[in-house]
Amino acid sequence: MKKGAIAVIGAGKWGQALHFALSFKQDCYISSRTKKNIKNFVDLDFALDCEYLVIAIPAQEIRAWLEKNFVFQGQKILVASKGIEASSGAFLNDIYSSFVPNENIGFISGPSFAAEVIQALPCALVINSHSKEIYEEFSSFFPNFIKTYYSSDVIGAEIAGAYKNVLAIASGICEGLKLGKNAQASLISRGLVEMQRFGKHFGAKKSTFLGLSGAGDLFLTANSTMSRNFRVGLGLAENKSLEEILELLGEVAEGVKTADAIDKLSKKYEIYTPIAKEVNLILNGKNPKDSLKDLLSKG
Repeated sequence: MKKGAIAVIGAGKWGQALHFALSFKQDCYISSRTKKNIKNFVDLDFALDCEYLVIAIPAQEIRAWLEKNFVFQGQKILVASKGIEASSGAFLNDIYSSFVPNENIGFISGPSFAAEVIQALPCALVINSHSKEIYEEFSSFFPNFIKTYYSSDVIGAEIAGAYKNVLAIASGICEGLKLGKNAQASLISRGLVEMQRFGKHFGAKKSTFLGLSGAGDLFLTANSTMSRNFRVGLGLAENKSLEEILELLGEVAEGVKTADAIDKLSKKYEIYTPIAKEVNLILNGKNPKDSLKDLLSKG
């Protein structure tokens, strides 16, 4: 193992942004299934032999990728993906727990558009881990324009990071239907309550949803066309098919699959999540205007 070496696995926009940021203080390698013309791009075997790994693979692909490629050799891992596995309803920490001990893994969260990180614009992020040592080690790698905080509420950060993408789709629909800023603010604030209610069922801390991982990331993602999930909502409001929207997007919008996962989990555990439910119905063909009527009629 290459002691002290760090590599990002996944060279999408977020992976490339993290690679850019982590290269300020040390050499940082990057790898993906498709070779890219990026400084310090390496093959997967080289990357997996680094002591520190930042994994930025889409949430729905993680289990299959780990089963195919990963063998634990003491690596320390920072997960940069956000989502819930749609096929099983599993949270990412549950998936990783079969491959990596809790004391060797952390999950990054907080408001952070890749396009701004890659411009070295300031932001604050949370490293969530059961091990403060993991936080301290990964925190030392980040450049001065990124402020990092520690939290042990792994499940809360996971839920917040996944749920905000679904709410961003809802906010994009609201924007696309030209319902106004009053409606959008109401939707986002009620979405925060809904997210917190969902998280409480799984043991998440209330404070997580009021901080960077929850409200911070939600306010960012649900208010800008820089958000892929927000743009999905805009497309749905224009009556475009989901297939057309995703083709035009050209990137993974995690909220699409996560909406289905949240809806299934909510039904299973009888959690009241009306916004996530309507987003999932719209993604499956329901008219957004009918969803608006149904939301306004609910308590």
